[in-house]
Amino acid sequence: MPESAATFRRLYTTFGALIGLLVVTAAVSSLPSGWWSTPLSLLIATAKAALIFTIFMRLRDQPALVRIFALVGFFWLAIMLTLAAADYFTRFWPA
Repeated sequence: MPESAATFRRLYTTFGALIGLLVVTAAVSSLPSGWWSTPLSLLIATAKAALIFTIFMRLRDQPALVRIFALVGFFWLAIMLTLAAADYFTRFWPA
């Protein structure tokens, strides 16, 4: 099989997996929400992001420095979300 055909096959397979995860996300959102709803949605979102980063952005084939900078971006995102959550949870909400 030529290399371009294998690449297209991998891309279409990844696209199919992303569409499948989209269907699962829609199905989970239509179910009654419980304690498991948020962790399951975050797990699905993480799987989608991992597919996009490894296949479409080709991070697996990039040099180590590019992968490190991608991880550093997530580190700063985590800092931002932590500080935003700390601000939200420390506010006084009068009854």
